[in-house]
Amino acid sequence: MYALLKQNLAERLPHFTDEQVNNFCSYFKAKTVKRNEILLHAGDVCPYLYFVNTGCLRVYMLDAAGRESTRFLITEDRFGTAFPSFNLQEPSLAYIQSIEAGEVLFIDHRSFNSLFDVFPGWERVYRIAIEKDYIASIKRIESLITMDATQRYNNLLATQPTLIQRLPSKIIADYLGISQETLSRLKSKK
Repeated sequence: MYALLKQNLAERLPHFTDEQVNNFCSYFKAKTVKRNEILLHAGDVCPYLYFVNTGCLRVYMLDAAGRESTRFLITEDRFGTAFPSFNLQEPSLAYIQSIEAGEVLFIDHRSFNSLFDVFPGWERVYRIAIEKDYIASIKRIESLITMDATQRYNNLLATQPTLIQRLPSKIIADYLGISQETLSRLKSKK
């Protein structure tokens, strides 16, 4: 269950010994998640940072009319959470849902912060992960502003083609900021 996390660490911290990597991994607990399982409800304080072994987590919000808005997708070999709530330890505006059945590792807020003192290299690993996710978020926001539906779909197809195959059309359409009908039309053209 920890092989992917160990590989992730080894790529970023090659100087870590096996003992250090195993000790680091001991801070994380493993969980098998069900399809559509809600891991965080809006209004709750987010207690965990997740690392996805298999499956996909979705961070989403509901508007006043109950419409869902996907903020972020967390796929294999990525860390993720409802960052404002987790980092500030305040109630979340977002939900976290497991879209697919899978396996995740998770660490609580206190243990997460203690890793910075125990494993100085953790700061680098976390910074790289955060930078990658921040850039992805900015590019997604920019695409919603500067690209039409076809361009956004083609961009997702070029960068993460398996998401289109794996995830329900409703979630893909929401993530792209388009209707399901538009997504269906774009898929049929390919």
